[in-house]
Amino acid sequence: MTSENPIQTSCTQVTGKMNITLMTAPPRLATLILLSALAVLPVNMILPSLPNIAATFQADFALVNLSVAGYATVTALTSVIAGAMTDRYGRRPVVLMAVSTFIVASLGCALATNIGVFLLFRAMQASIAACFSLALVLIKETSGEREAASKIGYAAMGWALAPMLGPMFGGTLDELFGWRASFVVFAVLGAAMLALALCDLRETAAGSQRPHGNYLAAYGQLLSSARFWAYTLCMAWSIGTLYIFLGGAPLAVGQTLAGSSAKLGFYMGLVPAGFILGSYLAGRYASKHALGAILIVGRLITCMGLLVGLILSMLATSHVLAFFGPCMLIGIGNGLTMPAANTGVLSVRANLAGTAAGLAAAMTTAGGALIASVAGFFLVKSGATHVLLGMMLISASLALLAALLAAFVDWRASKMGS
Repeated sequence: MTSENPIQTSCTQVTGKMNITLMTAPPRLATLILLSALAVLPVNMILPSLPNIAATFQADFALVNLSVAGYATVTALTSVIAGAMTDRYGRRPVVLMAVSTFIVASLGCALATNIGVFLLFRAMQASIAACFSLALVLIKETSGEREAASKIGYAAMGWALAPMLGPMFGGTLDELFGWRASFVVFAVLGAAMLALALCDLRETAAGSQRPHGNYLAAYGQLLSSARFWAYTLCMAWSIGTLYIFLGGAPLAVGQTLAGSSAKLGFYMGLVPAGFILGSYLAGRYASKHALGAILIVGRLITCMGLLVGLILSMLATSHVLAFFGPCMLIGIGNGLTMPAANTGVLSVRANLAGTAAGLAAAMTTAGGALIASVAGFFLVKSGATHVLLGMMLISASLALLAALLAAFVDWRASKMGS
């Protein structure tokens, strides 16, 4: 005859519950912010080092510049592939693989002896780009829809700070220790992120819900969704507005600043500062309002700001703030738009959240670059401020139309579901 010790049984049950809670506990928001910030930091941190890298390898500057342009291309491909992999194999394994590859690649860049080896490892560094979309997915899967938009808003502040501070940090490292120091720092940051991920990241994708069909079928499901297109086009036109500004502002207003690159950099910094403010507002208010409402407000802010700027330009107002003041609203509008739009994309198919995040990120980046390229043809011919503001207003207006479409699709879905 056997008997159970009630105290031991109770302790076993409590311990089991604690283990289940530990294994299913959502990652800290701080961990996901750091993960997404690390994903965007390598994009431009090495910009001040490009001349020294070219000198070290005695390579043509155009070839060395592939470490930036080529990196962006590989980043887009990585986002698409990694997103689908996370739906198939889980979030945590892909994060750990991406960060581990990033560490090895960073060390490879630091130890490279010729330009070919350097560019190969630089391309491998783009593996960290997968973590940007994955951070969004992890936030979405551990939060409600509106709460996710709020958390992504706070995370977006980290996305803005990393590329703002990256070139300054990279330039300081280059000046003090040489360009290879930046890649050593990347490896150290990657190792710290890997340790944090091992401790804090738990699997959020249920194995029973993972897709087992081919990848093309998954992409087809997303591309057949009006909701996916509405939110993605809103992001693409919003980013396109920013890219038009970044490419056209030095051409249109550079001469009014007496050729001072320092002043130009300061005034252009108003836009990312606006993005931080907009992201903070999204973090604070997105949980209280519908995604469509946040999108429309963000796009209206940008459109109204650019319309005011265009009117001032047509009235021949020459003060520099008559241009950069309204343009700051591009950042505020995008700061409100991106968290809400990303959340909408992730909600299209619950079992394809990773695929959706990666595909939307690639389409947004490629679409924004295409929009800026088309606008560039008009800007090069005229170089006038009112033409630049007009092109940005057209792009922002198309983003507003996409936001209205997204809000309508969501409203119709809610009516059909009720």
